[in-house]
Amino acid sequence: MAGKEYDVVVRGGTVFDGTGAPPVEADVAITGGRIAAVGAGLAAGAEEIDARGKVVTPGFVDVHTHYDGQAVWDDEMSPSSWHGVTTAVMGNCGVGFAPCRPSDRDRLIELMEGVEDIPSPVMHEGLTWEWESFPEFLDVLDKGARDIDLCALVPHAPVRVFVMGERALRLEPATEADMAQMRSIVADGLRAGALGVSTSRTTNHQSATGDYTPTLRALEDEIQSLVSGIEDAGHGFLELVTELNTRDVLDEFAMLRRVISRSKVNTFFSLTQNRTVPDLWRELMDFADDAISEGIPIRPVVAPRPIGMLLGLEASQNPFAGTATYRRIADLPLDQRVAEMRKPEVRRRILSEDPTEFSTFIFLSRIPYSNMFRFGNPQNHTPGPEDSVAAQAARESREPAEVAYDILLEDGGTGLIYTPFNNYHEHSMAACEEMLRNPNTVMGLGDGGAHVGFILDAGFPTWLLSYWVRDRQAFPLEEGIRRLTSDTAGAAGLTDRGRLATGLRGDVNVIDVDALNAGYPYVAFDLPLGGRRLLQRVSGYDATLVNGQVTYRNGEPTGARPGRLVRAGNRS
Repeated sequence: MAGKEYDVVVRGGTVFDGTGAPPVEADVAITGGRIAAVGAGLAAGAEEIDARGKVVTPGFVDVHTHYDGQAVWDDEMSPSSWHGVTTAVMGNCGVGFAPCRPSDRDRLIELMEGVEDIPSPVMHEGLTWEWESFPEFLDVLDKGARDIDLCALVPHAPVRVFVMGERALRLEPATEADMAQMRSIVADGLRAGALGVSTSRTTNHQSATGDYTPTLRALEDEIQSLVSGIEDAGHGFLELVTELNTRDVLDEFAMLRRVISRSKVNTFFSLTQNRTVPDLWRELMDFADDAISEGIPIRPVVAPRPIGMLLGLEASQNPFAGTATYRRIADLPLDQRVAEMRKPEVRRRILSEDPTEFSTFIFLSRIPYSNMFRFGNPQNHTPGPEDSVAAQAARESREPAEVAYDILLEDGGTGLIYTPFNNYHEHSMAACEEMLRNPNTVMGLGDGGAHVGFILDAGFPTWLLSYWVRDRQAFPLEEGIRRLTSDTAGAAGLTDRGRLATGLRGDVNVIDVDALNAGYPYVAFDLPLGGRRLLQRVSGYDATLVNGQVTYRNGEPTGARPGRLVRAGNRS
């Protein structure tokens, strides 16, 4: 590096420092993985990145992912890393793989498969099980080099199963001895470097065998034991997902408020608009606002668009996957399956059969054709009622099932049906916008690494900046960037990243905002054993740097793997 003052200089970009401050035209210099200087006319770097006419931001921090398995078998945390994410928190929703006795491995896999739609053969093949305790799990993660940094939460469900065994699966109350052991396990995990603890209290979270998550009915004292473990360790936060479709949730949050008011531990809960009780989210938002005003730190984590499923012939599910005839051809290669489905007699049989008879998709019976839409290319995340399968069928004097069938066969069998189930009451994203405008909310819920066969929301950062900031101009660019950087980093307790300032991590994005876009979803068979997942190519990210090394250029990986496990307490 003779004659070069810095390792890397990102030259001449419009620099947004991540705090929400107005941008400045400046250079960003990095040395030893840290930001060495931000200013105009900096000295040369061994590597120069031309950012003229482009936006320069801190790397994005995603607080809600499920890369717990993928981090074991892969060094690329895609799709999140394709969307400018340089640090991700995993272990959310109370599910994970540690602590775990050998006899409980299948149970945790079944739970992860049911809750997060990661196929069990993929996990059986990819997980090495070189651990039993949570600190041992972190040690295994620590051996790996990746394209982003990862942080972990201690998940409540494995802790409960580890302590209570079959009693946990039967949803029995924990004893005093159980809770004392859970408290100790949580504290040990946090001392080993976990950022916090997560739990789930929703009936939507079920194992692949249909059993509820073991944490569903944990009583207040048990939740308190988790929080006490955080207090014992001296750091950490609580993350939870709970029931959002009944009025009982208000009692649930009153309990949560009692627990948190005793400890002041930072707490985050997932908040979306539920279709069956579309106004309840606002009551919960008010609850959080009121708690925060009284010094009780309970923040909602929200999504920037409808949360919905993609149904297709190569996706995990489609509207006809439960029929007897489709099941007989389901394992054929796509082209052969499409050829069969185009045969009049096969079409007639599939359309005449009960789609729920052999279905493994518990939500299928709850999705009317009025809430199914051709996804289209360019993709349409905001369809109107006139775009529904039911509306198209009425216009064409056909049965809705016929229209859905034809959509699946489009483009050689790659056609997709979109069905939004949260955040889209009366075909409006008004709730999303109101949630995003609330200063107490945290941007998240992309679920990178999970729901690999029918949900593709890891691109939420790209959507926030392209749709809400660029296209709708609902927020200034500096605010959109703040919500993805300093705000999420601060929420996770990561004080060394999320801002472009001297001494902080050299995690940087160089972005062509006008070109930001996520392409049409496609299926890749790149998981262990050739397992499938939905992906989409991304444009607009000219460069992404992690720890001062360029990991992506123009959306293509460089092969650099500077990402590591980040342990709380500066143990990274």
